[in-house]
Amino acid sequence: MELNSDEIKIKTIKAKKMMLLFSMLSIAMTFAGLTSAYIVSKARPDWLKDFELPTSFSISTVFIILSSITIWFAKNNLKNNNSSTSNWLFATFILGVLFIIMQFTGFNTLISKGFFFTGAQSTITTSFLYVLAVLHLVHLFAGMIVLCVVIFNNYKKKYEKEKLGFELAVTFWHFLGVLWVYLFVFLYFFR
Repeated sequence: MELNSDEIKIKTIKAKKMMLLFSMLSIAMTFAGLTSAYIVSKARPDWLKDFELPTSFSISTVFIILSSITIWFAKNNLKNNNSSTSNWLFATFILGVLFIIMQFTGFNTLISKGFFFTGAQSTITTSFLYVLAVLHLVHLFAGMIVLCVVIFNNYKKKYEKEKLGFELAVTFWHFLGVLWVYLFVFLYFFR
């Protein structure tokens, strides 16, 4: 029995959504493992007890939350065939860039205070911080590439008929935002 085109389309949509779900679950499990290792490592005698997160990490948290709001507006504008979808996508992209800039500013602050990732002057505390933040940045760079594709496809009017790619990108972007908020709150309260 052959599938008709509608059945194939439904199966394709389900498969793409499932692939995204599995990707997000694997990323979440990676960070769950790292944060668990962080908690276990806090019992080490060389753990820094008075370590403070750079202020720029707080600022970057605001930017990532705002970017989730702007991409939500972009999605709603696309549903309503509003021409300002591109503006909201561009705002999301700019906020993503600002998030990245603030992350690197935070790394520079850590380095200027003598907290390094490796070497004689490094500590297990700061090494964990670098690993968590940099690994999130790697995923955010992937999100930025996805966002560029969405901006390009929106410009080409690809989403007038089929919005699945747009919706998957929005879901992934929100996931990255929630992931960073989790990491920030975790690092703030479990120092």
